[in-house]
Amino acid sequence: MNIPSNETLSRVYGETEKSSARYADLAEKFEAQYGHKEAAFFTAPGRTEIIGNHTDHNGGLVLAGSITLDTIGAAAKTDTGLVRILSEGYRELIIDINDLGGIKKGKGTTALVAGMIEYVLRTGHKIGGFDCYAKTNVIPAAGVSSSASFEMLVMAIINDFFNDGALTCADYAKAGQYAENKWWFKSSGLMDQMACAVGGPIMLSFRDPDPVYEKVSFSFADGGYSYVIVNTGKGHADLSAEYSEIPDEMKLVAKILGGQRLCDVSFDDLLMNVDKIDNDRAILRSIHFFEENRRVREVGEAVRAGDIEKVLTLLEESGRSSYELLQNVYTNADPTEEKIALALVLTELYLKKIGRGVCRVHGGGFAGVIAAVIPMEKEQEYVDYISRWFGRENVYPMNIRATGAVRL
Repeated sequence: MNIPSNETLSRVYGETEKSSARYADLAEKFEAQYGHKEAAFFTAPGRTEIIGNHTDHNGGLVLAGSITLDTIGAAAKTDTGLVRILSEGYRELIIDINDLGGIKKGKGTTALVAGMIEYVLRTGHKIGGFDCYAKTNVIPAAGVSSSASFEMLVMAIINDFFNDGALTCADYAKAGQYAENKWWFKSSGLMDQMACAVGGPIMLSFRDPDPVYEKVSFSFADGGYSYVIVNTGKGHADLSAEYSEIPDEMKLVAKILGGQRLCDVSFDDLLMNVDKIDNDRAILRSIHFFEENRRVREVGEAVRAGDIEKVLTLLEESGRSSYELLQNVYTNADPTEEKIALALVLTELYLKKIGRGVCRVHGGGFAGVIAAVIPMEKEQEYVDYISRWFGRENVYPMNIRATGAVRL
């Protein structure tokens, strides 16, 4: 079984030794599980949200990027009418594409894949049977989109095997969102899926039904900084209600102001009608939305001007807004556990000592990870420092990669 070439692996991962061994292991396990002698290989990255925290679901703006952590899969077509996927470390899922009605909605990967299949069929596209063995190094339930990475891997397979590449990145993303909304009952937006599908750093606008995106030239490394993700321990698995409250509260405010989403109304509309809204947290979260959109636009200007220090200033402001207005640094359900807040204050103490860098809650929040932008020469020192509390295995220096969800 031929794994991706060193040239391909170097382009995607920037190295060949570790990635080649990883794909060789994947090929061996795929053949052992399903008996296929040949396979197609696919990859879908995790993502980092650089700025634009909780804006996508209300038609806002985001700067996001795909990361070098990814989900990979070996797959082959079958004529069984079954989708069989074994994700390493999990139980195999088996779906009869002609009998989706027998699958229970709710949490679980089977429901997620069934939802994507239903979306593909509802939109007039094709699906057939296939086998897939998948493995991932995307941090699970921690804010770097392990679910979206898996979703986009599945969509890349469906597009390549059965639709001759007719599905767009927006189609991939909407299939993942549909599955989460309708089959997981989670009020997610499209940002995670778009960032994983497209690849590279991208500016995104979610005002239109099909997200509009522009690839941009941006790298923390170009400005002399490293980007480090710290997994604080507690995962996201039991926090769907907290996540759903954010878009729901923003949409409640929009409805009071005469719109469906906050992108339909203005900041002035909000400020002039605060007295008509009896949910203070919803008001604060809506203020965050409008100010965060401003920050994303200003980051775009700073990126184009090559002004990394302006970018960092805006990231710091964004993180403070997430903490104080969006209020997604900890959950009120368990006020004694505030791992995100703890990681932030410990990092802030370090940054104050060295006089450079910023940190912020990353992604959905409430639990999971923080992001720290550290001077490159201080990266290892910071890794050693923060590992004292969270463990070296939970500290991930990151790079942004250019490749999205594709067949290799």
